[in-house]
Amino acid sequence: MSRPRLSAAQLNRIVDLALNEDLGHGDVTSEALIPPELEGKATILVKADGVLAGLEVARRVFQRVDPSLKVEPRVKDGTKVKRGDIAATVSGRVISILKAERVALNFLQRLSGIASLTAQYVAEGRGTKARITDTRKTTPGLRLLEKYAVRMGGGHNHRFHLGDGILIKDNHLAVLLARGLTLKKIVARAKQKVPKGLRVEVEVNSAKDALAAAKAGADIVMLDNMSPDEMRRAVNLLPGGTKTEASGGINLTNVRAAAMAGVDIISIGALTHSPKALDISLELEP
Repeated sequence: MSRPRLSAAQLNRIVDLALNEDLGHGDVTSEALIPPELEGKATILVKADGVLAGLEVARRVFQRVDPSLKVEPRVKDGTKVKRGDIAATVSGRVISILKAERVALNFLQRLSGIASLTAQYVAEGRGTKARITDTRKTTPGLRLLEKYAVRMGGGHNHRFHLGDGILIKDNHLAVLLARGLTLKKIVARAKQKVPKGLRVEVEVNSAKDALAAAKAGADIVMLDNMSPDEMRRAVNLLPGGTKTEASGGINLTNVRAAAMAGVDIISIGALTHSPKALDISLELEP
Protein backbone atom coordinates (compact mmCIF):
# COMPACT_ATOMS: atom_id res chain seq x y z
CA MET A 1 0.00 0.00 0.00
CA SER A 2 1.36 3.42 -0.95
CA ARG A 3 1.81 6.20 1.57
CA PRO A 4 1.05 9.50 -0.18
CA ARG A 5 3.27 12.35 0.93
CA LEU A 6 1.81 15.78 1.66
CA SER A 7 3.79 18.26 -0.44
CA ALA A 8 4.64 21.76 0.74
CA ALA A 9 2.21 23.13 -1.85
CA GLN A 10 -0.62 20.90 -0.59
CA LEU A 11 0.07 21.85 3.02
CA ASN A 12 0.08 25.53 2.10
CA ARG A 13 -3.32 25.14 0.40
CA ILE A 14 -4.80 23.49 3.50
CA VAL A 15 -3.33 26.14 5.79
CA ASP A 16 -4.40 29.01 3.52
CA LEU A 17 -7.97 27.69 3.38
CA ALA A 18 -8.11 27.60 7.18
CA LEU A 19 -6.56 31.05 7.48
CA ASN A 20 -8.96 32.53 4.96
CA GLU A 21 -11.86 31.09 6.94
CA ASP A 22 -10.64 32.80 10.14
CA LEU A 23 -8.72 35.81 8.86
CA GLY A 24 -10.36 36.55 5.53
CA HIS A 25 -12.03 39.69 6.92
CA GLY A 26 -9.08 40.71 9.07
CA ASP A 27 -8.62 40.66 12.85
CA VAL A 28 -10.48 43.79 13.87
CA THR A 29 -9.71 43.33 17.57
CA SER A 30 -5.93 43.01 17.24
CA GLU A 31 -5.76 45.65 14.51
CA ALA A 32 -7.68 48.13 16.70
CA LEU A 33 -5.68 47.52 19.89
CA ILE A 34 -2.19 46.12 19.21
CA PRO A 35 0.59 48.42 17.88
CA PRO A 36 1.78 46.85 14.62
CA GLU A 37 5.45 47.23 15.55
CA LEU A 38 5.13 45.61 19.03
CA GLU A 39 7.19 42.44 19.36
CA GLY A 40 6.89 39.65 21.88
CA LYS A 41 7.23 35.96 22.61
CA ALA A 42 4.65 33.26 23.23
CA THR A 43 4.79 29.68 24.46
CA ILE A 44 2.63 26.86 23.14
CA LEU A 45 1.66 25.16 26.38
CA VAL A 46 0.44 21.56 26.75
CA LYS A 47 -2.35 21.35 29.33
CA ALA A 48 -3.13 17.61 29.27
CA ASP A 49 -1.19 14.35 28.94
CA GLY A 50 -1.02 12.91 25.45
CA VAL A 51 1.03 12.55 22.27
CA LEU A 52 1.96 15.57 20.21
CA ALA A 53 1.36 15.83 16.45
CA GLY A 54 1.10 18.75 14.04
CA LEU A 55 3.96 21.04 15.03
CA GLU A 56 5.05 21.54 11.43
CA VAL A 57 1.49 22.44 10.45
CA ALA A 58 1.29 24.96 13.29
CA ARG A 59 4.66 26.41 12.27
CA ARG A 60 3.43 26.75 8.71
CA VAL A 61 0.35 28.67 9.92
CA PHE A 62 2.43 31.23 11.81
CA GLN A 63 4.79 31.75 8.90
CA ARG A 64 2.02 32.01 6.30
CA VAL A 65 0.61 34.88 8.39
CA ASP A 66 4.03 36.47 8.87
CA PRO A 67 7.23 34.94 7.44
CA SER A 68 9.29 36.90 9.98
CA LEU A 69 7.82 34.97 12.93
CA LYS A 70 10.30 32.58 14.52
CA VAL A 71 8.85 29.23 15.64
CA GLU A 72 11.09 27.00 17.75
CA PRO A 73 9.77 23.50 18.57
CA ARG A 74 10.81 22.13 21.97
CA VAL A 75 9.76 18.54 21.23
CA LYS A 76 9.16 16.40 18.14
CA ASP A 77 5.89 15.04 16.78
CA GLY A 78 5.19 11.60 18.23
CA THR A 79 6.54 12.60 21.65
CA LYS A 80 4.57 11.77 24.78
CA VAL A 81 3.85 15.03 26.58
CA LYS A 82 2.35 15.92 29.93
CA ARG A 83 0.51 18.86 31.42
CA GLY A 84 2.87 21.81 31.76
CA ASP A 85 5.21 20.87 28.91
CA ILE A 86 6.13 23.57 26.39
CA ALA A 87 5.68 22.32 22.82
CA ALA A 88 7.20 25.35 21.09
CA THR A 89 7.88 29.06 21.35
CA VAL A 90 6.87 31.74 18.87
CA SER A 91 8.55 35.15 18.69
CA GLY A 92 8.05 38.21 16.55
CA ARG A 93 5.29 40.73 15.96
CA VAL A 94 2.56 40.27 18.57
CA ILE A 95 -0.23 41.18 16.15
CA SER A 96 0.90 38.40 13.79
CA ILE A 97 1.08 35.85 16.60
CA LEU A 98 -2.48 36.70 17.62
CA LYS A 99 -3.78 36.48 14.06
CA ALA A 100 -2.33 32.97 13.63
CA GLU A 101 -3.07 31.67 17.14
CA ARG A 102 -6.47 30.05 16.69
CA VAL A 103 -5.80 28.32 13.39
CA ALA A 104 -2.41 27.00 14.56
CA LEU A 105 -3.94 25.64 17.75
CA ASN A 106 -6.89 24.10 15.90
CA PHE A 107 -4.52 21.99 13.80
CA LEU A 108 -2.25 21.16 16.72
CA GLN A 109 -5.07 20.21 19.11
CA ARG A 110 -6.89 18.11 16.51
CA LEU A 111 -3.85 16.18 15.30
CA SER A 112 -2.50 15.69 18.81
CA GLY A 113 -5.92 14.38 19.87
CA ILE A 114 -5.76 11.77 17.10
CA ALA A 115 -2.20 10.78 18.02
CA SER A 116 -3.11 10.55 21.71
CA LEU A 117 -6.17 8.37 21.12
CA THR A 118 -4.23 6.13 18.75
CA ALA A 119 -1.53 5.66 21.38
CA GLN A 120 -4.15 4.43 23.85
CA TYR A 121 -5.37 1.78 21.40
CA VAL A 122 -1.82 0.74 20.54
CA ALA A 123 -1.05 0.30 24.24
CA GLU A 124 -4.08 -1.98 24.65
CA GLY A 125 -2.88 -4.20 21.80
CA ARG A 126 0.72 -4.43 22.94
CA GLY A 127 2.09 -7.98 23.08
CA THR A 128 -0.19 -9.26 20.31
CA LYS A 129 0.37 -9.37 16.57
CA ALA A 130 -2.55 -7.05 15.84
CA ARG A 131 -1.76 -3.74 14.14
CA ILE A 132 -3.99 -0.78 14.99
CA THR A 133 -5.05 1.03 11.81
CA ASP A 134 -7.26 3.93 10.83
CA THR A 135 -10.01 4.05 8.19
CA ARG A 136 -11.23 6.53 5.57
CA LYS A 137 -13.53 8.16 8.15
CA THR A 138 -11.52 11.37 8.12
CA THR A 139 -12.30 15.08 8.04
CA PRO A 140 -12.81 16.07 4.38
CA GLY A 141 -9.65 17.67 3.05
CA LEU A 142 -7.53 16.67 6.05
CA ARG A 143 -7.01 12.97 5.39
CA LEU A 144 -3.25 13.03 4.89
CA LEU A 145 -2.76 15.14 8.01
CA GLU A 146 -5.01 12.93 10.13
CA LYS A 147 -3.43 9.72 8.90
CA TYR A 148 -0.03 11.23 9.68
CA ALA A 149 -1.25 11.86 13.23
CA VAL A 150 -2.28 8.20 13.52
CA ARG A 151 1.30 7.19 12.67
CA MET A 152 2.62 9.63 15.27
CA GLY A 153 0.52 7.78 17.84
CA GLY A 154 2.08 4.45 16.88
CA GLY A 155 -0.74 3.27 14.62
CA HIS A 156 -0.75 2.28 10.96
CA ASN A 157 -2.66 3.49 7.92
CA HIS A 158 -5.36 1.53 6.09
CA ARG A 159 -6.43 2.66 2.62
CA PHE A 160 -5.70 6.30 1.79
CA HIS A 161 -8.31 6.36 -0.98
CA LEU A 162 -10.57 4.12 -3.07
CA GLY A 163 -7.72 3.33 -5.46
CA ASP A 164 -5.54 1.93 -2.70
CA GLY A 165 -6.87 -1.63 -2.68
CA ILE A 166 -9.98 -3.66 -3.42
CA LEU A 167 -12.31 -3.93 -0.43
CA ILE A 168 -15.52 -5.80 -1.24
CA LYS A 169 -18.03 -4.58 1.33
CA ASP A 170 -21.62 -5.50 2.14
CA ASN A 171 -23.14 -3.15 -0.43
CA HIS A 172 -20.91 -4.49 -3.22
CA LEU A 173 -21.95 -8.02 -2.26
CA ALA A 174 -25.64 -7.08 -2.08
CA VAL A 175 -25.56 -5.78 -5.67
CA LEU A 176 -23.50 -8.61 -7.12
CA LEU A 177 -25.16 -11.52 -5.30
CA ALA A 178 -28.53 -10.17 -6.45
CA ARG A 179 -27.23 -10.38 -10.01
CA GLY A 180 -26.55 -14.10 -9.56
CA LEU A 181 -22.80 -14.04 -8.93
CA THR A 182 -21.37 -16.32 -6.28
CA LEU A 183 -18.80 -15.12 -3.76
CA LYS A 184 -16.19 -17.22 -5.53
CA LYS A 185 -16.94 -15.51 -8.86
CA ILE A 186 -16.94 -12.07 -7.24
CA VAL A 187 -13.51 -12.60 -5.71
CA ALA A 188 -12.18 -14.17 -8.91
CA ARG A 189 -13.32 -11.11 -10.89
CA ALA A 190 -11.66 -8.81 -8.37
CA LYS A 191 -8.41 -10.81 -8.45
CA GLN A 192 -8.42 -10.68 -12.23
CA LYS A 193 -8.87 -6.92 -12.39
CA VAL A 194 -6.92 -5.75 -9.32
CA PRO A 195 -3.95 -3.51 -10.21
CA LYS A 196 -0.56 -5.09 -9.62
CA GLY A 197 0.62 -4.89 -6.02
CA LEU A 198 -2.83 -4.37 -4.50
CA ARG A 199 -4.72 -6.90 -2.39
CA VAL A 200 -8.32 -8.09 -2.39
CA GLU A 201 -10.20 -7.90 0.88
CA VAL A 202 -13.73 -9.15 1.58
CA GLU A 203 -16.02 -8.05 4.41
CA VAL A 204 -17.93 -10.84 6.20
CA ASN A 205 -19.99 -11.11 9.37
CA SER A 206 -19.73 -14.81 10.26
CA ALA A 207 -17.04 -17.47 10.58
CA LYS A 208 -18.76 -19.46 7.84
CA ASP A 209 -18.58 -16.52 5.40
CA ALA A 210 -14.99 -15.86 6.43
CA LEU A 211 -14.01 -19.38 5.40
CA ALA A 212 -15.91 -19.01 2.12
CA ALA A 213 -14.12 -15.74 1.35
CA ALA A 214 -10.73 -17.28 2.09
CA LYS A 215 -11.47 -20.32 -0.07
CA ALA A 216 -12.57 -17.97 -2.85
CA GLY A 217 -9.08 -16.44 -2.80
CA ALA A 218 -9.40 -13.28 -0.71
CA ASP A 219 -6.05 -11.98 0.53
CA ILE A 220 -7.63 -10.39 3.61
CA VAL A 221 -10.90 -11.24 5.34
CA MET A 222 -12.55 -8.42 7.27
CA LEU A 223 -14.48 -9.69 10.29
CA ASP A 224 -17.17 -7.06 10.64
CA ASN A 225 -18.96 -6.43 13.95
CA MET A 226 -18.07 -9.82 15.39
CA SER A 227 -17.55 -10.58 19.06
CA PRO A 228 -14.03 -11.59 20.12
CA ASP A 229 -15.19 -15.22 20.43
CA GLU A 230 -16.59 -15.14 16.88
CA MET A 231 -13.34 -13.61 15.64
CA ARG A 232 -11.34 -16.38 17.28
CA ARG A 233 -13.49 -19.07 15.66
CA ALA A 234 -13.07 -17.42 12.27
CA VAL A 235 -9.30 -17.06 12.66
CA ASN A 236 -8.96 -20.71 13.61
CA LEU A 237 -10.99 -21.83 10.59
CA LEU A 238 -8.98 -19.95 7.98
CA PRO A 239 -6.12 -21.50 6.03
CA GLY A 240 -2.60 -20.30 6.81
CA GLY A 241 -1.55 -17.16 4.98
CA THR A 242 -4.99 -15.54 5.05
CA LYS A 243 -4.82 -12.19 6.80
CA THR A 244 -7.69 -11.12 9.04
CA GLU A 245 -8.99 -7.71 10.00
CA ALA A 246 -11.36 -6.87 12.84
CA SER A 247 -13.63 -3.90 12.23
CA GLY A 248 -16.82 -2.40 13.61
CA GLY A 249 -17.75 -1.89 17.24
CA ILE A 250 -14.15 -1.77 18.45
CA ASN A 251 -13.48 0.55 21.39
CA LEU A 252 -11.00 0.88 24.23
CA THR A 253 -12.92 -1.58 26.40
CA ASN A 254 -12.82 -4.46 23.90
CA VAL A 255 -9.84 -3.81 21.63
CA ARG A 256 -7.59 -5.96 23.81
CA ALA A 257 -9.97 -8.91 23.50
CA ALA A 258 -10.10 -8.43 19.72
CA ALA A 259 -6.32 -8.39 19.55
CA MET A 260 -6.11 -11.54 21.67
CA ALA A 261 -8.46 -13.29 19.23
CA GLY A 262 -5.54 -13.53 16.82
CA VAL A 263 -6.47 -11.04 14.10
CA ASP A 264 -3.71 -9.31 12.13
CA ILE A 265 -5.33 -5.88 11.79
CA ILE A 266 -7.81 -3.90 13.89
CA SER A 267 -9.26 -0.93 12.02
CA ILE A 268 -10.88 1.80 14.10
CA GLY A 269 -12.79 4.71 12.58
CA ALA A 270 -12.94 6.49 15.93
CA LEU A 271 -9.23 7.32 15.69
CA THR A 272 -10.06 10.07 13.22
CA HIS A 273 -13.80 10.70 13.55
CA SER A 274 -14.14 10.91 17.33
CA PRO A 275 -10.91 11.96 19.05
CA LYS A 276 -10.96 14.48 21.87
CA ALA A 277 -8.74 17.45 21.05
CA LEU A 278 -5.65 17.63 23.22
CA ASP A 279 -5.80 20.71 25.45
CA ILE A 280 -3.09 23.08 24.21
CA SER A 281 -2.94 26.86 24.57
CA LEU A 282 -0.79 29.78 23.46
CA GLU A 283 0.41 32.07 26.23
CA LEU A 284 2.00 35.45 25.44
CA GLU A 285 4.74 36.42 27.86
CA PRO A 286 4.23 39.74 29.67
